[in-house]
Amino acid sequence: MEVRGPLMWVFLMCYIFGHIITSHSSGFIEATSLTQSEALEIEKKLETFNKPAVKIIKTIYGELYGCVDFFKQPAFDHPSMKNHKYHYKMRPIWQPEGMRKRKINNTGFGYLWENGVGCPIGTVPIKRVTKFDILGSNLLEDQYKPRGSWDTTTNDSNNVVHYNQHHYAVGRTRDIGIHYHGATMDLSITAPKVKPTQFSSSRLHIQIGDDFIQAGFTVNPVLYKDHQPRTFVYTKSGGKSCYNSHCDVGMVNVRQDFPMGLAMKPVSVRGAPISHYGIFGVIKDQANGNWWLQFGNDAEEVGFWPSSRFRQSFGNKVEWGGEVYSASLPSPEMGQGFRPIKRLDYDAYAKRISILDGNYRVDWKVNYIEEFTDNSEGYDVKGVLESKVANKGHIIFFGGSGGI
Repeated sequence: MEVRGPLMWVFLMCYIFGHIITSHSSGFIEATSLTQSEALEIEKKLETFNKPAVKIIKTIYGELYGCVDFFKQPAFDHPSMKNHKYHYKMRPIWQPEGMRKRKINNTGFGYLWENGVGCPIGTVPIKRVTKFDILGSNLLEDQYKPRGSWDTTTNDSNNVVHYNQHHYAVGRTRDIGIHYHGATMDLSITAPKVKPTQFSSSRLHIQIGDDFIQAGFTVNPVLYKDHQPRTFVYTKSGGKSCYNSHCDVGMVNVRQDFPMGLAMKPVSVRGAPISHYGIFGVIKDQANGNWWLQFGNDAEEVGFWPSSRFRQSFGNKVEWGGEVYSASLPSPEMGQGFRPIKRLDYDAYAKRISILDGNYRVDWKVNYIEEFTDNSEGYDVKGVLESKVANKGHIIFFGGSGGI
C-alpha cells in the first residue's frame, strides 16, 4: 500500500526518532521509539512554538528568531485571552516608589541583532524550535523542570543516592505571613560546567500559591544546545509550565528587540577585578495586577504575565540563588564552581535584592531571609547585609562544585 500525505510524515518521524539511541555519558540524549500519538504530539507542539513569522532574523551570535505577530504569540492561545485588550506598546501603568527608574534616552536592545534593530514594529522575536529540541525536553519529563527550594528530594530508605534530583543554595524569605508583589536583584553572570541532561541556573523565584515564576541565567544544553549562560524565564501556572514564551501560560513579550534566550557575555571570571551582572525584576502592576519582567541596566519592561494566569493574587515566597539538576550523573557545578567566600569578585551572587511587599512598598534590606542549601557537601550559601555600602544592600553569595 502506498502511503502519502500527513500519515507518511508521521511514519517518517517515528522512524527517525525511534533510531536515536545514544547515552548521557557520550554527550547525547537517550531516546526510545515514539508511538504514532507521541509523534503527532511533537508536531502539534512545533506548530505552537514556531508560529508563522513575518521574517527570520539573527542575533549577533547567529541565532535564529522568528518575528511573530504580537497577537499570535503562544501566550494568546490561552482561553483567558479571548477578550483581551492588550497591545504591543504595553508598559506598566503604575511604577512603585523607590524602584529603579529607566533612563530617558534609552536605546533598547537593537545592538543585539545583526540588523541593529530587531523585529519589525508589531512583532516580537521568538526563538525557533526543532523536533529534536522538543524530543530532548520531553524525554526528561517532569523531574527536569525547574522548581523552588521548598520542593526538595531525599534519598530512599536504604540510603541509596538518587542522582535524579535538584539541589539548591539560596537565600529565601522566612514564612512570616508577608504577601509579595514583586522582587528584584542584580545577578552575576557565570558559566558553571554542566554535562548533557543537566542544568545549572542562577535565578529569582517567586512562588504564587501552587504556581511560580522564575527569571535569571541558566546553562542548559537540553534547552539551548550549548554551554553558554543564557537568559530564561520559566512559568508554572494552572498545571501547565514552559520556558520563555513557548506555551500559552508563558510570558507575553512586548519588545520587538528583546530576544529571550539571549547568550550573556562577558562572563564573570573568578578573581577578576570586575564582575559582570544583569538586572532582573518581577513586579506586579498595582493598577491591573499584571506581573512584569524587568531586565537590563535600566530595568526595562520586556514582557508580562496577565493577572488571570494565577489563581492567587500575591506571592507567598521568594528566593534568590542557585538551582541545579542532573539526570543519572553526579550533580553539576553551581555559580563559579566554588563555595562562596563572600567576595563579589570571586563568588556568584545576587546583590541589591529587594521585595515589593503587600502594601506595594519597596524593601531593600529584606532582613527576614534565611540561607538554605539542601546538601552542604556540594553547595553553600552565605548572606550579607551591607547596610553601610551604597547600592549593595542584602547580598546572597552562592555556589559549589557539586559532584553529589
